Amino acid sequence: MDLKEVEILGDRADAHWYYRAKSAAMLRMLRGEAVGEVLDVGAGSGFFSRVLLDRTACPAALCVDPNYDAETSEDHNGKQIQFVREMEWFGGNLVLMMDVLEHVPDDTALLRSYAARVQPGTRFLITVPAHKWMWSGHDVFLEHYRRYTLREVEALISRAGLTRVATSYYFGFTLPLAAGVRLGRRLNPLHVETPGSDMRPHGALVNQGLLLLSQLELGLLGRNRVAGLSVIAVGRA
Repeated sequence: MDLKEVEILGDRADAHWYYRAKSAAMLRMLRGEAVGEVLDVGAGSGFFSRVLLDRTACPAALCVDPNYDAETSEDHNGKQIQFVREMEWFGGNLVLMMDVLEHVPDDTALLRSYAARVQPGTRFLITVPAHKWMWSGHDVFLEHYRRYTLREVEALISRAGLTRVATSYYFGFTLPLAAGVRLGRRLNPLHVETPGSDMRPHGALVNQGLLLLSQLELGLLGRNRVAGLSVIAVGRA
């Protein structure tokens, strides 16, 4: 979870529809395989690592983010999370890159560098924002370099030396709502596009409605090759 969005949502992230839905998608994509120790790259708050520690047999998490003020560790319900700025080698079986690759100039080099630090068979679960035409001040605020199509993510996985296991768009049911807001801004002659996050707390009714809409889409995960707010992919070293 991006540290900038931590500042916006604070301790309400656990209840926010977007993060609850993305957590559900992550668990669905990993379904059927044991989750050992996880390496969470660009982990920010470590939100998704905590979900895995709570919802799977994952015994520990190593969160890597160069933006940490200090390297620390904590006990999370009897399981350890370490927060470090860098690492050399990882012996677990799962690497998370949740909305990370769009933040670096050379996404291939970053993914390839982590693929070289793990043992064969390690899974990589990757999410990135989708569709260049959805670019807005939200991307500028979060310091994105790009948004992706499904085929671009598949090509990236291949260039990095990973084997593609599964790829899909997600948040396809909520895409028309987000697109309507962003395109509406562009068509408004009085609107001036400025950097700023679209992530914000919602009222209970709106939050629950968006969560339900996203949960209804879980059955299409792995088969949606049409459109969505995000691309979610699994590769294997």
